[in-house]
Amino acid sequence: MTTTADFWFDPLCPWAWMTSRWMLEVEQVRDVQVHWNVMSLAVLNEGKELPPEYVELMTAAWAPVRVIVAAQLEHGDSVVLPLYTAMGTRFHHDQRKDYDAVIVEALAEVGLPAQLAEVGGTTKVDEQLRASHHRGIALVGEDVGTPVICVPGPDGNPVAFFGPVMTPAPKGEAAGLLWDGTLLVAATPGFYEIKRTRTVAPIFD
Repeated sequence: MTTTADFWFDPLCPWAWMTSRWMLEVEQVRDVQVHWNVMSLAVLNEGKELPPEYVELMTAAWAPVRVIVAAQLEHGDSVVLPLYTAMGTRFHHDQRKDYDAVIVEALAEVGLPAQLAEVGGTTKVDEQLRASHHRGIALVGEDVGTPVICVPGPDGNPVAFFGPVMTPAPKGEAAGLLWDGTLLVAATPGFYEIKRTRTVAPIFD
């Protein structure tokens, strides 16, 4: 039986990007289908005291998720992953910081209307954006970030977790084994956290 894994991401997060590329590998080696959802670092950090440079990043973070939500509303769920991939490749592999240009290029690559870029500077889809964000956060709590993954547990109830955070993203059967282990610990009652200090930045290969 195919397992549906809901995956929440913010396209600006490099760690979520790494995990998303891992999930694409998981789909190839396990009977898993990913349903892609947006969450928002800008929403997550509302009301928090942040360093000035992070405040600037959070301001810029609104536009990409708004555009993805608008595209999803107008053209369906099937456009979410291609648009995320087109944005993420530019943000992370190419290290692009010209966010508006990335959005325009990504829309063109996926074959979506250029005018969707205009939504990035408005609050037109913020209600739907916040609803998607809060669906993910409600499953794991407020003290996590992106990504969030949710799958049906052994008893049919949802099992959700933040991460996993890794670099580089494993491929092939290694990706499947990490998936197996992640599900095992996530579904264990009372299990909350494994963590160690990150010693390298994301490796985009």
